[in-house]
Amino acid sequence: MAVQPPRDIAVERAERLSDADLADLAEATDAAIIEGGGFGWVEPQGRAALERHFRGVLLVPERELFVARLDGHAVGSALLVRPPRNNEAQAFAATLTHAYIAPYARGFGLARLMVSKVEERAAALGHRVINLDVRETQSTAIALFETLGYQHWGTHPFYARVRGQTVAGRFYMKTLEPGRGRSTGTLIDGAA
Repeated sequence: MAVQPPRDIAVERAERLSDADLADLAEATDAAIIEGGGFGWVEPQGRAALERHFRGVLLVPERELFVARLDGHAVGSALLVRPPRNNEAQAFAATLTHAYIAPYARGFGLARLMVSKVEERAAALGHRVINLDVRETQSTAIALFETLGYQHWGTHPFYARVRGQTVAGRFYMKTLEPGRGRSTGTLIDGAA
């Protein structure tokens, strides 16, 4: 029985992407789209469109891109989306969106690590709640989020259209604890 060498996994917050990163992300994104997960796209978008997408993401101040790497190659990503500055009423909450790992890079713990890094960053920025939504057909993602403590709070019966079929969406939330200071419970409930 051959023993597989350990793989190098990492997740980083990206402030810039090299041409190689953009090519890797385009390949990983299209693979995830073909497999039926990740982005809201249903059909593969191709390298040029996806490179424009990722370059654009880096320009939006309220969005932070996290890139998952396997042996140095970008194989997935996620976005942390913060409310705009004029939305003070919801400034305590952020959204995790567009999270995926390419099918060929799954099984190494990258998805779990990526969600953890996004949560850590959200908490460090002062957010105490993280929201996400996912198509009900994405059972692997649903299982991951539920194992990580996300609470299902609602279902939208007409969430998406995929290949002519209407698909429901599941909505989740999780409270985040700050590194120090008042607990999230007191911040959310208004207790002193």
